[in-house]
Amino acid sequence: MVLALSKEIRMRKSEFENEIIETIYFGGGTPSILQIADLRFLISEVYENYTVAENPEITLEANPDDLSKERIIELSKSPINRLSIGIQSFFEDDLIMMNRAHNSAEARTCLNEATKYFDNISLDLIYGIPDSSQNGEQAKQISNEKWKQNIETALSFGIPHISSYALTVEPKTALNKLIQTGKIAKPNDDLAQEQFMILVETLENQGFIHYELSNFGKENYFSKNNSAYWLGKKYMGIGPSAHSYNGISRSWNVSNNSVYLKSLNNTKLPNETEILSKTDRYNEYIMTGLRTIWGVSLDRIETEFGNEYLDYLLKQAQKFIKDDLLFIENNILKTTPKGKFLTDGIASDLFLINLEK
Repeated sequence: MVLALSKEIRMRKSEFENEIIETIYFGGGTPSILQIADLRFLISEVYENYTVAENPEITLEANPDDLSKERIIELSKSPINRLSIGIQSFFEDDLIMMNRAHNSAEARTCLNEATKYFDNISLDLIYGIPDSSQNGEQAKQISNEKWKQNIETALSFGIPHISSYALTVEPKTALNKLIQTGKIAKPNDDLAQEQFMILVETLENQGFIHYELSNFGKENYFSKNNSAYWLGKKYMGIGPSAHSYNGISRSWNVSNNSVYLKSLNNTKLPNETEILSKTDRYNEYIMTGLRTIWGVSLDRIETEFGNEYLDYLLKQAQKFIKDDLLFIENNILKTTPKGKFLTDGIASDLFLINLEK
């Protein structure tokens, strides 16, 4: 597989001929199982075939059970300079419920070791986890208290970046079965919103900047990888299921490993491509822009999409401005603190369907 990845890297170099690579991200699946030699080899392939910035952000996504002390030391001696660790929770019952492979002790041990060797670390936390021991208001209070402890524990390690997401239930998972059998409560939107607001207030009080709906970073610790996506920059995904975007089109690789390998063996890129219409690009900009502190530039809407799009956006936005969910500042449309948790729903109401037609 590693040789196939390197072949795709080489085959696609013309796509980024005039671009500077600012971030390399090993994520999705379990990239941390790659040997250090494999990581070095793939990074060297990027350097050999692309123009890379002087100090690129090179991130490895990993779970605590993948990061032994020896592994962390090995990684610290490699070009990897940032770790993104899937902690999710520091509570044993939460981890069991979410069917995580690591336990609470491993999460803490991993962070203790990682912070000795890496300055730039991000961790993931999940909010909106219902308490299974109680019902009603008492369950909510217990869940909120656990959530506050999760945040405080993360902060105790001096982590400069936190990504946090609401608990979602996927079909055919152990979590879904527990809910269907009544062993735990179904995730509650009100609980998730309350815990989101606790997260925002706590982290902002600790000097974190809420730069994207799910991402919080100290100054100079915003994820370059995440920011590139939310700012609509080009990105290239390598490997099965990986997605790419160049501002005009979106492409995605096949998910089947054997089909992926066979295609590259025949020197054929294993992907499909979709050309984005003007309306598609408008909708994408609305979605990504509103999720960030940079907001949606009304000047850009007018210049790139035209007055018809701008008029539609302003008309649709009025009800949200009136309800204190959106505001306009320096000709930038942004969400208010009250509107942050509702960003995705608000954005969908600003989308266009057929104006272009």
